[in-house]
Amino acid sequence: MTQGKSLLAFLVFSCVALSACGGSGSGSASPGDGPSQSTGRVLRIAQSENATRDALNAFIDARPGDVIEFACGFYNIDKTLLLTATEDVTIKGCGINDTVLSFRENNNPEGILIDSVRGVTIQDMTVADTDGNAFELRSVDHGTLQRVRAFWSSGGGRASPTPINASNFREATQVACTDPATVDPSALENGLLGDTTSPDYTVSQKSGRYGIYPVNSRNILIDESESIGASDAGIYVGQTNNAIIRNSRAAFNVFGFEIENVQGGEYADNIAECNTGGFLIYDLDNISQYGERSLMHGNTARMNNTYNFTEGGFVSNVPPGSGMITLAYDRIDVFDNLFEDNNTAGIIHTSYQLFPEGAGRPTDGKIDFYTEGMHIFRNEFRNNGNGLPLPTTNDLQNQDLTRLLPALIGVKTQAACLLPQNLLLCTAAGLSQLGPLPASPTHIRGAHILWDGLLDPYDEECQYPKGADGQPIAQDENGKPIHTNMDQNQDCHYNGYKFDTSQADNPRIQPQYFASCIDDSNSFSSDSLTYANFHGTQGLEALLIALDGDPTAVLDSANLTTILTNLPNLPSDFELSRHDCQARFKQNLPPIQPIVIPPFEPSGDFDPAPSDEEVAALCEVQNQPGVVNFNAAPVNCPRLEQYNLFADQEDPTSQPNSDGLPFVLNTKLFSDYAVKYRVAYLPPGTQATYSAPGATKPRATLEFPVGTIIAKTFSFVENGQETAAETRLLIKRRNSSGMVIWNGLPYVWTPDNSGKRFATLQPAGAPTRRPGTLKMSTPACAIRAQQSTRCPMPTSALAATPTAIWNPAARPSGRKYAI
Repeated sequence: MTQGKSLLAFLVFSCVALSACGGSGSGSASPGDGPSQSTGRVLRIAQSENATRDALNAFIDARPGDVIEFACGFYNIDKTLLLTATEDVTIKGCGINDTVLSFRENNNPEGILIDSVRGVTIQDMTVADTDGNAFELRSVDHGTLQRVRAFWSSGGGRASPTPINASNFREATQVACTDPATVDPSALENGLLGDTTSPDYTVSQKSGRYGIYPVNSRNILIDESESIGASDAGIYVGQTNNAIIRNSRAAFNVFGFEIENVQGGEYADNIAECNTGGFLIYDLDNISQYGERSLMHGNTARMNNTYNFTEGGFVSNVPPGSGMITLAYDRIDVFDNLFEDNNTAGIIHTSYQLFPEGAGRPTDGKIDFYTEGMHIFRNEFRNNGNGLPLPTTNDLQNQDLTRLLPALIGVKTQAACLLPQNLLLCTAAGLSQLGPLPASPTHIRGAHILWDGLLDPYDEECQYPKGADGQPIAQDENGKPIHTNMDQNQDCHYNGYKFDTSQADNPRIQPQYFASCIDDSNSFSSDSLTYANFHGTQGLEALLIALDGDPTAVLDSANLTTILTNLPNLPSDFELSRHDCQARFKQNLPPIQPIVIPPFEPSGDFDPAPSDEEVAALCEVQNQPGVVNFNAAPVNCPRLEQYNLFADQEDPTSQPNSDGLPFVLNTKLFSDYAVKYRVAYLPPGTQATYSAPGATKPRATLEFPVGTIIAKTFSFVENGQETAAETRLLIKRRNSSGMVIWNGLPYVWTPDNSGKRFATLQPAGAPTRRPGTLKMSTPACAIRAQQSTRCPMPTSALAATPTAIWNPAARPSGRKYAI
């Protein structure tokens, strides 16, 4: 054991080894029944060299009602802090600017990881310089992050030459947004000509991926929080039901706020600035659920012009200068927001049809490519689309269409400005200086609102999808299939729910399944084009074919027909009135109701920790010689000796008390040359029963009674002397709601000042040096044990079977070996 294992790993290992974890007991003995209810504890973490150990212990031991409280200061935490399988826990510091947990020396990607927890609140702290995600929540119900910050040091995160530290963290975490770096310094020409630096902050691919990252969860609230410097998304919510992000800020991330496959989201009063893109509301393919219904109001998306610095993934497609992007997500209300100083557009409304096949377009037949039913009203737009990012030589060499897209949009906008009907409009938007050809590349423009103009036609050949059982899958009230990634894929996209098939011409149901309703209540500054439908890549076929590497293919008859057919769509269309739903359809989209997170209700599956008095009453007793203290089985005793498991309390390899039964396993795991001893203790008057395999149990198991204690000790041999390092207990308990569970407890052996050895409960384990004298000889000598004199284990161990082994003659000392 070069390092003590986490409780989670310990439980997984032990469950597999025993083939009985989680089973119900056949007896009803009282020693394993849950403790009485009590109020939660405050587990305080002081700023000290033991902070990581103390924090790990607190996270592992947290019970309902507990508060894990970090004092003010700067902490170097070198392990991921994992909270799992509990509920109603609060993790807090003394302020977002005053408690900073730096994970710069952590070898694992996450900072704080919450997994399978009901009811968790994290507040008043900053997590800095993780290798991966700062705050990660998985399978959480009722998770609240309040006044927290995810932060990566300027110029490389944990690899920064000037990382935040104990002397500068309060000042260094305050990052303004005044002048983002708009072009990538890695492109040769940008190093000479481009705006490659920012006086505020230096972004880096070496920063972690996500700042605040709840996924596969429900009832999530992110409030008054911040993310700085993430190389993917700063504040993200994915594959989640009921999510609210409010009063928060994201700056210098690739995407500020990313909302993916969310069912029921509300994003209110946030600020996205100096990111590559401000807000993204979209669906990804082949995900556990597909999203719908979000509100975005009261937000500010400004100056999101930082060059795209991600290492890869979907966000590598995001063009700098995007205030908001929506893609493949239905029903969004966008109102009372401010979009300003975004170089490409305030809002980009696009679809997966824009992506070429094999280069971003999903092959998933379950996902709908188009965002439909977006309502844009009462927003203010200022100076958007007036600095489209040009492709770099790297982009051209890689033929990356998504990086070329802003420039292609600009070409289409230019073409539209040359049409007579648009001369006055372009002049009013400050484009009159363009003339018949662009005066310079910087004159190409986007708009306040960009739409790719793509809508799917009715596919009468594509039938309603069926499940694996051959029956139609579930649908919503509008007839739209409710897909998950468990459904079978199909080679077409069913879209019959978008059309009135009772009429001969199958008209589209509008405005519900039209792209967007843009009301005249919006305010658009005159320094930019208000709106441009750029028709996807239609009209650019000749250019795209040439870029594909074979210019002569332009003359192919089929290609030539396509080129000529789509050429009228080369210029953008500036006509906004087609999005006036009230005028066109005599109705507007109904408002989306605010998202409501219901109050948290404890499940009762987890008991609060017993009070110190309750633990003392069961553990601090005068034990009878030779009798295990089964009365203490419901609680975690601070010292191993308080359970009275062994005849010699300094030696966990001595005779077990209360007829404890040593045993071995058919399959043994290698643990850094450790010798292992296993003993099972059953409460008096109980027995384990054999459970044959059946319909619900594919394998035979042993069913242990409640109150069973299973001990496993790890020992090392050095210079002929064997020393116990750790004893792990598995105790089968019944909680107050009647649920039967196994709990794991690691006890680490240490000597006191007098040399007497004792074992204390350390949920996070402790580092143990593997004896160097064994080197690599042990595995080989285990095979040739009968001939070798170098092996620390007895030859009888080679004959171990699943039955109990107890061999007093194994060594002259009379010790018993069960390997």
